[in-house]
Amino acid sequence: MTASAPDTHPCAQAPKAGGHRIRTWLLAMAAGLAFGAGAQPSGGPYGPVAQSYALPKAAHVFVVAPDGKADAAGTVAEPTTLEAAVTRVVTGDAIVLRGGTYRTGSLKFNQGITLQPYLGEQPVLKGTQLATTWEALPQNVWRTKWSQLFPAQPLGWWQRRSEGKLTPLHRFNNDMVFVDGELLESAGWEGELGPKTYYIDYANGYVYLGFDPKGKQVEITAHDVALHRTTREIHGKAPDKKGPQIRGLSFTQYAYRAIDIEGQRPAAGPNEEPTDDPIGISPESAHGKEVVGTLLENVSISFCSRVAGYFRGDKLVIRNSLISDTGTEGIYVIGSADVLLERNLIRRNNIERLTGIFPSAVKIFNQSYRVTVRDNLIVEQSHSNAVWYDVGNVEGVFVNNYIEGAQAGLFFEISKGVVVAGNVFVNNEAGIRILNSSGARVYHNTFVNSPALFARDQRSNVGDHFGWHPTTGPGVDERVGHVFEGNLMVANDAPSSGRWGPARIALLRFEQPPMLCGKVTAPMSSKVDGNVYVRMGAAEAANRPLVSWATVADANCMSFFDGLDDFRKAVPGLEAKSRAFTKHAGVVFRSPEMRRFELVGLPATVPAQPVPAEARKVLGWADVPHVPGALPAAR
Repeated sequence: MTASAPDTHPCAQAPKAGGHRIRTWLLAMAAGLAFGAGAQPSGGPYGPVAQSYALPKAAHVFVVAPDGKADAAGTVAEPTTLEAAVTRVVTGDAIVLRGGTYRTGSLKFNQGITLQPYLGEQPVLKGTQLATTWEALPQNVWRTKWSQLFPAQPLGWWQRRSEGKLTPLHRFNNDMVFVDGELLESAGWEGELGPKTYYIDYANGYVYLGFDPKGKQVEITAHDVALHRTTREIHGKAPDKKGPQIRGLSFTQYAYRAIDIEGQRPAAGPNEEPTDDPIGISPESAHGKEVVGTLLENVSISFCSRVAGYFRGDKLVIRNSLISDTGTEGIYVIGSADVLLERNLIRRNNIERLTGIFPSAVKIFNQSYRVTVRDNLIVEQSHSNAVWYDVGNVEGVFVNNYIEGAQAGLFFEISKGVVVAGNVFVNNEAGIRILNSSGARVYHNTFVNSPALFARDQRSNVGDHFGWHPTTGPGVDERVGHVFEGNLMVANDAPSSGRWGPARIALLRFEQPPMLCGKVTAPMSSKVDGNVYVRMGAAEAANRPLVSWATVADANCMSFFDGLDDFRKAVPGLEAKSRAFTKHAGVVFRSPEMRRFELVGLPATVPAQPVPAEARKVLGWADVPHVPGALPAAR
């Protein structure tokens, strides 16, 4: 693993000065987002809300403590250990954790239990152990023997020929080393050691440092999971199909993942594909039923080498939680229905800067139905997508989120149906990226330096690297039915090139490759209207299109339009009510520096418009006209 920002998770170690700056920035952002009643996003609170937890009304309550005794009764006066309590609980029981650090992991259970703190205390589950015995070697090198190592390798679909120079293979190992709370970066051999790196000799079981660890706290991963909710028999009990209720706990420094909720298949190891559950086309009724109703509330998960958690099972809720400093993904939802993710603070995924792995802070995968992502704050994702609905998802809802600094704010791929409304996308490589999908309805979002991309290509189940995955979404000629209505798009420094597409980046993009020219001719969108485009400054007028459009009859079936009049002539029936302002020199937003994106200063030619019923339903808006974008005009 590699270091990300200098601040550590506040429950893991004392915060550094950098952490204070980050938290101050986030507080300012949250204050800026508090736009008032009825505005989107809400302004929080995002992430865990501190509170006191009374003893739950459970059939049996087991009180545990870091210094508890395994054979103790499990009361406040005589707490037991967390390891012992997990083997004893049955559905309806609760485990109440006293404050302190629990260096533990691989806690397996299969019952619908509650885990929570005792009153206002702060229990932290850590996947590391302290390394206290070091041997000095020549050349300013120290080493310690370590038996609990987690070697790993990239999955079979990773392409070494294109990515090997960008991502060294040792970055795929799952071990982590922390010194005084700061995560070090992995090195390939002793010669690369320095004050911020470590090296592991897996063949002989040694961890190496390039500085004297005397007087420092060195923590090395010793567990690859904290809580493992299995769907197999364990501790003499049959699984009950009920999800755990986890409130107020913190998890940090786990190799691989902190929480794993199994589905039909056993939990996958680090070198196995964890997402093939189900495998192949599966009706909604045939998966997601093994563990139903899992809840995470006011939970913190940080510094997991790969993911914060794999979550399988219907009616999952993750609310007011912090997901921070993760590897390939943060929250990973697989094969589940009726899921709700709301008011979470999610930041810094892919802290190792791995390439070729398709990272996303939130991944919704493999035939999940009706997953709602609502009113979350997702930031600091420069090496990661923010939220990715991938492979066979149906009728998602993505509403009222604030996303800044990601590759794609919302990525919707090989899936059918999503409502995207009331979101604010700021400084993302793409605000939304809709790929090889159908029925994306995009209403009243604010895009700031964040283009919107709708694309399709020739990808199908014939010869695809991922086999059956494309069969779960619409066919090549079915990738249609998108709506883009009532959105506000503002660019003050549009890029001349980007990760996905040609050099002339348009604010609104409908694109497909030349090889589909004349073969797939139906427009991707059924309605595009009522949008406002703003390009700031005179320089933006040169070679900066507003719209790119596939299926127009030219050599490559792709055209770029610098203004709406030319676009309307080429594609009749679209953007009749839209407005465009190029070379705009006035104010657009109340205060972008304070994340205040209410409209000010646009000409009166941009009237409020009726909002489609579907958008009003997910946004909770009254049936009254609204200006384009997610937020109201400033008063």
